[in-house]
Amino acid sequence: KLNYPSLYLHIFVIDERTGDIYAIQKLDREERSLYTLRAQVIDSTTGRAVEPESEFVIRVSDINDNEPKFLDEPYEAIVPEMSPEGTLVIQVTATDADDPASGNNARLLYSLLQGQPYFSIEPTTGVIRISSKMDRELQDEYWVIIQAKDMIGLPGALSGTTSVLIKLSDVNDNKPIFKERLYRLTVSESAPTGTSIGRIMAYDNDIGENAEMDYSIEDDSQTFDIITNNETQEGIVILKKKVDFEHQNHYLIRANVKNRHVAEHLMEYHVEASTTFVRVQVEDEDEPPVFLLPYYLFEILEESPHGSFVGMVSATDPDQRKSPIRYSITRSKVFSIDDNGTIITTNPLDREISAWYNLSITATEKCKYSFRTTHWLSIYFQPFNNLQM
Repeated sequence: KLNYPSLYLHIFVIDERTGDIYAIQKLDREERSLYTLRAQVIDSTTGRAVEPESEFVIRVSDINDNEPKFLDEPYEAIVPEMSPEGTLVIQVTATDADDPASGNNARLLYSLLQGQPYFSIEPTTGVIRISSKMDRELQDEYWVIIQAKDMIGLPGALSGTTSVLIKLSDVNDNKPIFKERLYRLTVSESAPTGTSIGRIMAYDNDIGENAEMDYSIEDDSQTFDIITNNETQEGIVILKKKVDFEHQNHYLIRANVKNRHVAEHLMEYHVEASTTFVRVQVEDEDEPPVFLLPYYLFEILEESPHGSFVGMVSATDPDQRKSPIRYSITRSKVFSIDDNGTIITTNPLDREISAWYNLSITATEKCKYSFRTTHWLSIYFQPFNNLQM
């Protein structure tokens, strides 16, 4: 007679005549590796026990019926670009539910199905290493497929696979470079200091902090400066000192650019800064005429006849074209001026009524777009009798 818990009722049976025990369903060692049963010999005629009940254990031996499984997937790793051969990337681990003590059923070997020649894997540990330098600017991520085989890869082995996404992080192995050898900018001679007159742009294949750059003017220009727009990484050329078309109508400056953050071990990539030329053309502005003197002082006798000569003023066009000038007097019934700047009287003068006249003279260019410059001219009239003495 065989005694066992009701749990095993449908698993084992015994031949009452021979004592042979049979399993009536498949056993899975990974679910239960041993069973404890009790047996007793019974006299079939009397129904009494012939001997005391005895206990025995049925152990389920292992067969290789489980493939390796990667339980921690998905795998993802980040490694700096240009890392040397042998650099550790990540370790993957597969598990096998078979009995590690039963032959080689649970002994695993790892291999690469995809990922050569850039990566290699240690067969017994699952450690992935770099086997060739990689440039993020050429390819920034790789899919590596790993296979784990049990039975140390012998015939009949079972296998499982997993994928590893390996991303390359950026290092500053590229310097910024100007793609234009010459930039052409313009600035008006009337532009105030601090005016932004244009932008130049260098390109860096790196990203993030490694692409941050600083621009500068190589020849330490007194007239122009360049600053960096930290958002766009453009160089903004600004006017540091006012320009004069008549004095100098163009400038040629050299600008250079370099990265802001460079680690010491990467200096070999940044030995020589990239440079470019910037030609700045000064645009002529139609400046107003300029009188030769800041003020004029004339004297004339009182009671001088109509049309008497008072004095002459002169203004010039500071622009390159040197436009002719015409003159006018604002709101005066006593004096007039001709196109040569000659002032004459148009009415008699009386010192006792007015000893001084302040005249506003306007000089205007004779062109389509005229500009005016006004000077106050002081006219002094001396007493007639004093001049006779």
